[in-house]
Amino acid sequence: MLSPLFGQQDTQYGQYIYNGLYLNPAYAGYREAIFGQAFYRSQWTGIKGAPQSLSVSIDAPITDKNIGIGAIVTKDKIGAQSSLNGYANLAYRLRLNHNVFNVLAFGVGAGVLQTGVNGNLLEADEIGDTRIPVGFESKVVPSLRIGAQLSTETFFMGFSANNLFAKRLTDVNDVLINLNAETHFYFTAAMVFPVYTDINLKPSFLIKDDLHGPTSMDLNAFLIFKDRFSFGATYRTSVKLFPKRNLQNNLTKRSAVGFISDFLIQQRFRVGYGFDYSLNKLGNYDYGSHEISIGYYFSIAPVRNKLFFCF
Repeated sequence: MLSPLFGQQDTQYGQYIYNGLYLNPAYAGYREAIFGQAFYRSQWTGIKGAPQSLSVSIDAPITDKNIGIGAIVTKDKIGAQSSLNGYANLAYRLRLNHNVFNVLAFGVGAGVLQTGVNGNLLEADEIGDTRIPVGFESKVVPSLRIGAQLSTETFFMGFSANNLFAKRLTDVNDVLINLNAETHFYFTAAMVFPVYTDINLKPSFLIKDDLHGPTSMDLNAFLIFKDRFSFGATYRTSVKLFPKRNLQNNLTKRSAVGFISDFLIQQRFRVGYGFDYSLNKLGNYDYGSHEISIGYYFSIAPVRNKLFFCF
């Protein structure tokens, strides 16, 4: 007897607070400078076929900084399945008053999703199983994402929806395993508070939902020293925002706990590292998840928002 299984689709980044364009197309141009960055995540190390993810992005403001543009490419691999996605993003940035930091932005991103299965990495229980592809089989579909964000000098809030062209990715010859590109919703916010001279506190959260699986929430708190170095803790859990009939009642809510650190070098180059450890049953089998990120300012903004270091 066969039963369908549903699991993680969009990449889960612990350093989401620095990877704004991955979550929201309205982020394009937010830093008021040309900025490029890359993230690599190795999730659940020690488990064969565990997720590995890479994202590379660049964004910049144009036309007197009222328009932001950006591009992002992501690659994910879990077991025999892999995906390669790309988006071009456009954001309109509305200045709310004479304070250049008070901005309401609306963004849209258009791109493609390529998802496939490498049959060479699968072992058939029965010889001649036609459900397993010979070599690599893939499917490409268009995708759309939208978002909005509000930012001030010390506050940030954003909402976005990805994979609006949610489709069942099935090969015409029914060779591929059935895959669903579900729409994912993200809501995030952060704020900076002064604690002491040259020390700020930045709490943040991220809520993720696809309307089917458990609603996930990341809670973070960072201490920022001289706008150059930050260190903080992260906690991931599931929350019940609304009833979902297909979910079990006895699912473990706690997901992971970890830390994140970030350095800004010579005002242009940033590097970050994050580690989180599973608090559910996976913790008995994996050695945690590792993330490395780098970013570079190809141009420097004339005036930099206090949150620039944080995002």
